Amino acid sequence: MEETEIVRSLAALAHSLRLQVFRLLVVAGPPGMTPGAIAEQLDVPAATLSFHLKEMMYARLVTQEREGRRLIYRAAFDQMNALLSFLTANCCQGQPCFEETATSCNC
Repeated sequence: MEETEIVRSLAALAHSLRLQVFRLLVVAGPPGMTPGAIAEQLDVPAATLSFHLKEMMYARLVTQEREGRRLIYRAAFDQMNALLSFLTANCCQGQPCFEETATSCNC
C-alpha cells in the first residue's frame, strides 16, 4: 500500500461520522447496508451521509454496488487489512508480538 493511500485512508477515518459509518459497515459485514439504513441507524441526513460516503469511496474504504434500484455500501476489508498491516508492520521491532491466543500486542 502506497503512503498516499495510507494518508487518504487515515484522513477519511479522521472524521467522527465517517468513523461511525465505517465501523457500522464493518459490523454489517459482506451483506453491507443501504444508505437509508445507515442514515436511520446513525440519525444523519441523507445528503450529509452521501457526502461522507463519497469521501470514503475516494479513500477506497467502502465499495458501492447497485442491486436493482438500491445501492449497497460495504466496508472494503482488503483496504482495511492493508491499512492495519501497514500500521503494524514494525510492531515490536519486527518480532512476532501476537501469541495464537492473544487478543492484543504483547510488546
